[in-house]
Amino acid sequence: MYVHIKTANFVISNSEVAKCPNELLPEYAFIGRSNVGKSSLINMLTERKSLAKTSGRPGKTQLINHFKINENWFLVDLPGYGYARVSKKDKKTFQKYITDYFTQREQLVCAFVLVDIRHSPQQIDMDFMEWLGEHQVPFCIIFTKADKLKPGAIQRHVTEYLQELEKGAWEEAPAYFVTSSSKGMGRDELLAYIDGINLDFFKAVQK
Repeated sequence: MYVHIKTANFVISNSEVAKCPNELLPEYAFIGRSNVGKSSLINMLTERKSLAKTSGRPGKTQLINHFKINENWFLVDLPGYGYARVSKKDKKTFQKYITDYFTQREQLVCAFVLVDIRHSPQQIDMDFMEWLGEHQVPFCIIFTKADKLKPGAIQRHVTEYLQELEKGAWEEAPAYFVTSSSKGMGRDELLAYIDGINLDFFKAVQK
């Protein structure tokens, strides 16, 4: 199913959850280690070349960025985590408002944790997913940069990653999407998933 994004508008950047938009609209947060391709993925999903600022310098996104999509849901671009060149003080600050966002934001319906499909599971990603699970935050995994691997290798890497997850705290691995920003891979599947959650959200609100 092709989901058309008619409008995608930047609303606000800030570092305080209390200042996030207060509209009763479903929210989807995108987060991952720095340089995982988050901005490129957001631009690919929205079909806007520079909605999210891409940068060759990791750690560029350092605020909670809200974008309103089709006037009925929010895409939230969150700071990357685990970037060594950010000072310890800043790391703590980022961590605090990232964790505040996930524990306090009632409009959040799903987090998307981005991981580079080329790499073996990184402890910081595993720790973050475990933290989301402990705090009962619904999330999916988005594998990025799939164009860098051949089809057989894509499936092998995904399988190995999910098996590693299931060795830990997970009885079963979360839902996942395989994407490539340069090829547009995974766009329709991801937007259809969001669309399905939105339908359920608005049905529940109307009751």
